[in-house]
Amino acid sequence: MLSAALALIGAVVYGSADFLGGLAARRLRSIVVTAVAALSGLVALALVQPLVGGAWRAADVAWGVLAGIIGVVAVALLYACLAIGPMSILSPLTAVVSAIAPMLWGLLVKGDALAPIGYAGLAVALVAVVLVGFIPGEKIVRPNPRGLVMAVGAGLAIGAFLIVVDQTSADSGLVPLVTSRATSGVVTVVVVGILALMAVRRGAPARSVLAVAGPPLGAMPSGHADLEHADLEHAGESGRITTTLRRAWTLAILCGIADAAANALMLLALRSGDLAVVSALTALYPAGTILLAAIVLRERVAAIQWVGLGLALAAGGMLAVA
Repeated sequence: MLSAALALIGAVVYGSADFLGGLAARRLRSIVVTAVAALSGLVALALVQPLVGGAWRAADVAWGVLAGIIGVVAVALLYACLAIGPMSILSPLTAVVSAIAPMLWGLLVKGDALAPIGYAGLAVALVAVVLVGFIPGEKIVRPNPRGLVMAVGAGLAIGAFLIVVDQTSADSGLVPLVTSRATSGVVTVVVVGILALMAVRRGAPARSVLAVAGPPLGAMPSGHADLEHADLEHAGESGRITTTLRRAWTLAILCGIADAAANALMLLALRSGDLAVVSALTALYPAGTILLAAIVLRERVAAIQWVGLGLALAAGGMLAVA
């Protein structure tokens, strides 16, 4: 099935975007990385949109704006839950909820129907999401109820982004993504502006808001985060790449372009297949981050994550023939 292949490739590209965002967030504050990524992704989509074509209908524009707002909410909840921790539990929980919510919507509301191997593939994909998203090495502690609620909320918001984008008409081209990215860009730039004004009122220079503050997270306008580099205790230990400030800006720009490409692949997958299949495979995005971290930063991939990667490939094959 073409949609399964597009969704799986899109998940890898999403993970690549998160990897780039994670490196940028070593020198830039996460909200700044998110804002830059939103704007660079907007430019990329705006340049491609005339080539792709698409009708600018009020309904599709409205869905895009709603998707952008939901994406910002997802990022905020994601930051909050990961700050509370434990990440080893809340990270895979967020990913699983982000897959299950649109999956159930597709099966129960839209009426997506799959062959028996397809339903088995969805189950395998969910197991793969948990294993791939698992952050090894963190001490297991009981999660805070507030963190659990925020993790579920972040997952629901990410899933809602997929559901909303799926409501757009097939002949709208990239219009929904352009308006979504413009919305998230405006919101994040306003947030950065407010932080700069607050810094000036405290007597600090406005540029002080660019510096890293808090966990070195990278998050995309669609709500994804660089979970592989979210652990403060281990962040930067294994990576041999020293991110300069200039390189951080470049990485943030590339991050937005990659994320926009992943969004486009997701949109194509949704328009050529079932929401349930696309949501399950898109949630495997940490696989791209893990593979790039292993290749570029020489980070060790845990055995449980290798199992997850293998199951992800198996799920993709099962869903492709469903």
